[in-house]
Amino acid sequence: MSIPNANDELNVRLSRLERIRTLGVPPYPEKFEKTHSAGKILSDSENREFRSAEEVVVSSGTDVAIAGRVVLFRSFGKIAFAHLQDDTGRIQVMFSRENCKIRVNGAVLDSVGSGENAVTAFKFAEKLVDLGDFIGIRGEIFRTHKGEVTVFATEFEFLGKAFRPLPEKFHGLADEEAKYRQRYLDLISDDSVMKRFRFRSDFIRKLREFYWKEGFIEIEGQVLTNAATGAASKPYVTHQEALDIDVFLRISHEIPLKLLNIAGMEKIFELGKAFRNEGQDPSHLPEHLHLEHNCSYWTFRDNIAFTEKMFDYLFDELSLERKRKILNKTNELVDVDFTTPWRKEDYVELVKRDTGIDVSAYDDVAKLRADISAKGIVIEGADKMGLTTLIDYLYKKMSRPKLINPTFLYNYPVQLKPFARRNDANPHHADAFQLVINGWELVNSYSELVDPVDQAERFAAGEKALSEGDEEAMTGDAEFIRAMEYGMPPISGWGMGVDRIIALLTEQNNLRDVVLFPLMRPKAQEE
Repeated sequence: MSIPNANDELNVRLSRLERIRTLGVPPYPEKFEKTHSAGKILSDSENREFRSAEEVVVSSGTDVAIAGRVVLFRSFGKIAFAHLQDDTGRIQVMFSRENCKIRVNGAVLDSVGSGENAVTAFKFAEKLVDLGDFIGIRGEIFRTHKGEVTVFATEFEFLGKAFRPLPEKFHGLADEEAKYRQRYLDLISDDSVMKRFRFRSDFIRKLREFYWKEGFIEIEGQVLTNAATGAASKPYVTHQEALDIDVFLRISHEIPLKLLNIAGMEKIFELGKAFRNEGQDPSHLPEHLHLEHNCSYWTFRDNIAFTEKMFDYLFDELSLERKRKILNKTNELVDVDFTTPWRKEDYVELVKRDTGIDVSAYDDVAKLRADISAKGIVIEGADKMGLTTLIDYLYKKMSRPKLINPTFLYNYPVQLKPFARRNDANPHHADAFQLVINGWELVNSYSELVDPVDQAERFAAGEKALSEGDEEAMTGDAEFIRAMEYGMPPISGWGMGVDRIIALLTEQNNLRDVVLFPLMRPKAQEE
């Protein structure tokens, strides 16, 4: 048995698979009853007394059943040691030539095969189990003379053959692209990667628990939409065959949440994917995990307090230090203090301080473009940007990189926040804030616009900018305007990029390092 163009290692492993079958051992049994994980055994062993290795071998007791992938195997004649890896870590296993048994179809045997072809259980483990194979172990825990917690294998069971060798144990995947294309190998070869994604799971679980604790209910909006609205972004377009219409992948969760506020739901949130057909870089992915909530009768100021309360809860529940290191965009670890309350900065004043330009004074994009150029500031593609996008890019280039500690930015020009309520004192400004950490925008929130006339005018402005070549301008949604006309309460909405905050808290500066399967350009694979 071989595969065309397969390397020698592959053919050797395939021949061992055939040998395992001829010995009557099922190479892919249907299940194994685990009682413990590697992590559980290691954590429980800290304050536990064990019998000596000699006593364990003589008694051949069985108090645990573990399973995982073999990532190390060394034979020393009469004994052999292996490292077994599951999703909680690695643990050492010891085999004894005199006491080793193999389980096959429920029967515990000293050897498999018959006559001249018979193979002892120990020899099976030594010669037919490759690195990367899966096995199950039943046995007793002890400490070696060097103090390492080890499971003595009273019996083992073969659970699955690996045809290809794993990445080198101590270095893992050296190719950055391979880490994302073959995340399964990255997780196998680097314990820190597995821990990072376990943290991601814990973080998301605690997020949901916080919302439930605060009286919110979780909703599910549609992913395929008739209008690409809710944010200023270029959408993905696809075609729905049954209805014979073009539809869009949602770019935010905004509209369904507001429709449900109109319906009378007051405290609601959604955690799900959003899609933006824009450039891809370390802080932007076309598909990202987005969290949004809306609360009736709140203002954006209530959401500032809610944000600090959320982060205090998460840091406490996940036992995170408030003062911690974060990796910046130049791969340097910087000190960031998450202790609340956080700094607050006026957006217009911040940009004016950094550029000498008062962005709130402009309604003519050509004039702003000329003034930016006069200041010697270069923004790529500025000639094709509308007013809203150009202001945003000016801030992102000149001000945002300087914001390292958690900072709330407020007092935005109203054109930057097409869904935000106008400020009562200054109608040219929006009641909104953003939370920026380490130069990344983490949270966007505002007192929602609930005036359908004002909303329709802003949609029209976005459509005009779109027709003039601004691909990230806001598009309109006539059905949403119709819903608004039935009346809306005061509302404050809030959204957070979950991938970004997880990247910061795990000392990553590339979102692909906290997403299991980031989108990659297809690469031809050799058979």
